[in-house]
Amino acid sequence: MTTLETDAPAPVELAVSGMTCAACAGRIERKLNKMDGVRASVNYATERAIVHLPTGVDTRDVVETVRKAGYDARVRHRAEDDRAAHTAAVADLRRRLVVAAVLAIPLGNLSISLALVPSWRFTGWELLCVLLAVPVVCYSAWPFHRAALRNARHGSSSMDTLVSLGVLASFGWAVWSLTAGSSEPGYWLGFGVTAAGADAVYLDVAAGVTTFLLAGRYFETRSRRTALGLLTALADLAAKDARVLRDGVEHPVAAGLLRVGDLFVVRPGESLPADGVVTEGVSAVETATITGEAVPEDVGPGDRVVGGTVNRNGRLVVRATDVGANTQLAQMSALAEQAAQRKATVQRLVDKVCTIFVPVVLVLAAMTLAGWLATGHDVRAAFTASIAVLIIACPCALGLATPTALMVGVARAAGLGVLVKGPEALEATRSVDTVVLDKTGTVTTGRMTVAAVISFSRASEQDVLRWAGAVESASEHPIATAIVTEAGDGLPAVARFEALVGAGARGEVDGAPVVVGTADLLTELGIEVPPRATEWLNDLGAATGVLVARNGVVAGGIAVRDTVRPSAAEAITRLHGLGLRTILLTGDGPVAARAVADEVGITDVIAKVRPTEKVEAIEALRARGRRVAMVGDGVNDSPALACADLGMAMARGSDVAAHAADVILVREDLHAVPDAIELANRTLATIRGNLLWAFGYNAAAIPLAALGLLNPLIAGAAMSLSSVLVVTNSLRLRGYRPHR
Repeated sequence: MTTLETDAPAPVELAVSGMTCAACAGRIERKLNKMDGVRASVNYATERAIVHLPTGVDTRDVVETVRKAGYDARVRHRAEDDRAAHTAAVADLRRRLVVAAVLAIPLGNLSISLALVPSWRFTGWELLCVLLAVPVVCYSAWPFHRAALRNARHGSSSMDTLVSLGVLASFGWAVWSLTAGSSEPGYWLGFGVTAAGADAVYLDVAAGVTTFLLAGRYFETRSRRTALGLLTALADLAAKDARVLRDGVEHPVAAGLLRVGDLFVVRPGESLPADGVVTEGVSAVETATITGEAVPEDVGPGDRVVGGTVNRNGRLVVRATDVGANTQLAQMSALAEQAAQRKATVQRLVDKVCTIFVPVVLVLAAMTLAGWLATGHDVRAAFTASIAVLIIACPCALGLATPTALMVGVARAAGLGVLVKGPEALEATRSVDTVVLDKTGTVTTGRMTVAAVISFSRASEQDVLRWAGAVESASEHPIATAIVTEAGDGLPAVARFEALVGAGARGEVDGAPVVVGTADLLTELGIEVPPRATEWLNDLGAATGVLVARNGVVAGGIAVRDTVRPSAAEAITRLHGLGLRTILLTGDGPVAARAVADEVGITDVIAKVRPTEKVEAIEALRARGRRVAMVGDGVNDSPALACADLGMAMARGSDVAAHAADVILVREDLHAVPDAIELANRTLATIRGNLLWAFGYNAAAIPLAALGLLNPLIAGAAMSLSSVLVVTNSLRLRGYRPHR
């Protein structure tokens, strides 16, 4: 359920570097939250921190706190900076991986063959093995050692602590055994094969584990960059340049220099640099990147267009209405990134687990070593089992399970014209069993037209329309707009105008009081509604009737009709297929509401509800145990959207971020509702699958390692593969296609 936000200072966004697992993110988050008045959330997958600062706290103090914790941070300004940092990180990992792989292969072949076949040994073979291993252990594995040292200085630990200890212990044991010339039984290879002097194989363990872990981190980082790239793809759609029209001459300028009111030219094949209204030209605009609609939209003078869409044919001259950060595209991009950075409830639980997981593993490794020695096993067997425990238990997959799926899911939703404001919205869809839909502007297009005018007195139908048009000219309601449009120009002035919310309006026209509204409103005002008018209202079907009274007498009536969205019936069918109950919520009378509900297949109707009573209707459903998703137009329905368990707003124009909703439906298509629910369920299923794998992997692997059934090399490969599998599984959400 959404709460309406109060004015508060904008949070500071930091790009954090040096994190290697969720435990690192948890450590930074705790450090920041210990600062007076500071609230911080750190996301390992996005490598960002959202920090809410109280008055008097400087951003530099926050950055310094992160650095004192052993990491680096900077205030994030541009997506380009993130891409540059990721590119540099991937390049560094690639260099270290190449060195490790090039040396580990000959080292493995050499150390194993010479250790197992003494006749092949030559003078100085031990030294050659050590020299091949040193660059791998010291250079390639340096990121692990550096992070472990940083953690040790702050009295903490992370997955790097486990890896560093495993690599250094393997290398140290091999060097000591080779130089000391140990004659104890050799290293167990996993096939019952041992040989005296086979301690050199531990060099292969040190090099092999480093190579496997670096490979895993390299592919994981690349995959995470792909996921982050999906988030920033919206921002990349914005045109970088514009052609401003001044005195009939086009002047090329940077898009960032556009101002509200500027006229700019868009040629065929170019992207629009800002939101605006077409003043000249006719064309088809491709909106798929913003709304998910595949069919281009025909536009001409007076039509609104959105920045980031592509002009397919014809030259357009557009007057800018929203530029820069106020454009719909910029707000969509910002909302998508904010959603990915917020933490789901399950992710907060995982973060807590990760903070205690590494110390527990260190204790388990020590207990494994002690247990093997206490039961009479030799030092090598005990040492092998404890190293396997250290390496297999790294909690990378746990830390990546939720945020990577959330990133990709949010980005895919944005590509379908569905903006998810945060993980709470995804979690709410899991329990929703009822979808309440506002009628006007949601199930229908919201574009009302006059269907009929009738007179119940001596006044002509034209007089009835003229009086009603004069009163409604001061109102912005869709019904008022339809009446004014039908009445045409030359309407008399209205005095003492008063809008009666959800019921109608009144004022003085040509010196006489005129009331335009529902039959109930006229009755409340003491105006008698004749039987003929009541019969006419009951026979309107899907149309909505308003009565016009002059001097306290009902003079006539006007029937207006809204057009049902073409996609409404199929979208409602899809909602029913998802096992959801649908309810139409409207201020129209029962007859008109039932007619629309029957047309689109909605099962239940709540009619004659004023805007102020919609909240009561939602609360009544929730009081009966229903988990309610409310779909409205995001303006009049804001209180009801905020009250529902899941608020879904049909957005219009560029005020995307202004709605009190959890989910914003950008495209003018009711299919966006089941699309959003289906994708949310798919994302939640992916998160559950990731967590099941991550927890199950550790739960199964640690006992196997402690029992000596896992070679450290296999443990290293399995740990790396686990993280890569979690990220790859999350990236599968990119292929989601709505079911029609």
